[in-house]
Amino acid sequence: MTESQISYKIIGAAIELHRLYGPGLLESAWRSSLAYELRALGLKVEEEVSMPFVHKNLRMDVGYRLDLVVEGKVIVEIKNVEAILNVHEAQVLTYLKLSGIKLGLIINFNTPVLHKGIKRFVNKYEETDTFDKDAPSA
Repeated sequence: MTESQISYKIIGAAIELHRLYGPGLLESAWRSSLAYELRALGLKVEEEVSMPFVHKNLRMDVGYRLDLVVEGKVIVEIKNVEAILNVHEAQVLTYLKLSGIKLGLIINFNTPVLHKGIKRFVNKYEETDTFDKDAPSA
């Protein structure tokens, strides 16, 4: 399945959840319920994925947590904020760069109409060695 096909399913499931509950739930509730729905669609979903930062040969576990990683191909960052800020966009772009994953979504459930709270990001980095699992830890 391609990244676009996966993102289509993610967005569809998110819109359905938003129609059921509207804005107002906690981010953790959105994350868990979206993960549940995506698994029901047959997708592999990882929640709160820990991601180290690797500088040269030094691996540092500094607390990066990806809300959802779907099929190992799409990062989903869940928000429940007034507006998506530049810092949220930078966060997803950093996750994409560090992980080597090609596609990221921010889904901000705190909107009257969910499609206005969705932003899509494409990783422009061809290859990265920053996610080296064999690097020594700090």
